[in-house]
Amino acid sequence: MDSGQQGRGAEARWERLAPGVARRRMPVWDATVGVIVGSTGVLLVDTGATVAEGAELGHDVRELFGRSVTHIALTHPHFDHVFGTAAFPGAEVYGAVGAAELMRREREELRLDAERYGLAPGAAAEAAERLAVPRHGVSGELTLDLGGGRQALLANLGPAHTAHDLAVFVAGRGGAPEVVFCGDVVEESGEPQAGPDALPRRWPAALDRLLALGGEDAVYVPGHGAAVDAAFVRAQRDALAARFGVS
Repeated sequence: MDSGQQGRGAEARWERLAPGVARRRMPVWDATVGVIVGSTGVLLVDTGATVAEGAELGHDVRELFGRSVTHIALTHPHFDHVFGTAAFPGAEVYGAVGAAELMRREREELRLDAERYGLAPGAAAEAAERLAVPRHGVSGELTLDLGGGRQALLANLGPAHTAHDLAVFVAGRGGAPEVVFCGDVVEESGEPQAGPDALPRRWPAALDRLLALGGEDAVYVPGHGAAVDAAFVRAQRDALAARFGVS
């Protein structure tokens, strides 16, 4: 783990997006992790690239909010977003329907992919051995009640960056805008990555659904990079449609 990130306090590592809603850009791969806090539940969006990162995220959440993570939403089954989940054995884990079966089936491929991207073999092996998969599959939309009027909407966007892309929507409070955790269907720090498990011709439709659910005034939080607005998401949608020959 990057020593500069590790040495900073939790408050400095996290960006507050709205009351009770924050995100952290993880070191090395710049993957986003989000947190949504209610009066009875705490939802973590993605869990980092290693079990150690997951443990640090849990520590951060307790330091910032005085609460432990109770729920996890995994935006898609790539190692840099899911390998920390084993650090939260008591949490209820959600993912797009089919993600759990894929992760079990491709456990070894996840480990190899992590190593190909530079994760230390020992850390990759530990995460693969302890791999925690979603217990709850989301096929359409699911609302989680986190208490105190705080709800998070989990939406299966359909195939795009992967075959199992999930977004998380949370209404702002005190005049703050809605916040949308997009996973890697939106990327700001580089061109969206369409690997062998992407379904690029379906991607623009997934972004159309994301925009329809989030609206024009939401803050959209990419899987990698700085938060963006609806105009950025729409421009990326159009660029992907042109790139892959989709109307």
